[in-house]
Amino acid sequence: MRIPSLRLPSLRFPSPRFPSPRHVFALSLLSVALTACGGSAPPAPPASPNAAAASQEAVSRIGDVTIRASAIPTATLGEQVARQYGISRADNTVMLLIGVRQGSDAQETALPARITATATDLRGRQHPIEMRELRSGDLLDYIGIVEVTPPDTVRFDVTIVREGGATSQMQFSRDFYPR
Repeated sequence: MRIPSLRLPSLRFPSPRFPSPRHVFALSLLSVALTACGGSAPPAPPASPNAAAASQEAVSRIGDVTIRASAIPTATLGEQVARQYGISRADNTVMLLIGVRQGSDAQETALPARITATATDLRGRQHPIEMRELRSGDLLDYIGIVEVTPPDTVRFDVTIVREGGATSQMQFSRDFYPR
């Protein structure tokens, strides 16, 4: 008896695009979190959908200005990183991280800006996000915390007003799942 062969569809995953190391605050944050685990810490749990959401960056380019935004579940932050940024780690909170840079990848400089942000959940409830400055060396980023009730899809509406009054808007969504 001949057994028919089973053909599985070919799966293609997009290849990741990484900007220069100087400008990937989210990746450096992850690196610091992993370093903070130390040698005696238990191994990290397997990747979860929240980890995938944390690594996704929304990017907007206007001329030579680049705006990067990430929404990272605070429970995935290392304890040292959370403490350094004054953030409480919890399964129901997300950190919104915004970076505004000017120049080419190799020559980018951080730009000061006024950031306002709102998160809207699937039920249509809007949550204003209070943003604050976060300085790390010569980098300037902005962070804010919002509560979520996983599983949920959250839409982030961000308005960026740079010095001189130039205004940009950004909108992106992220899915969050229970840990």
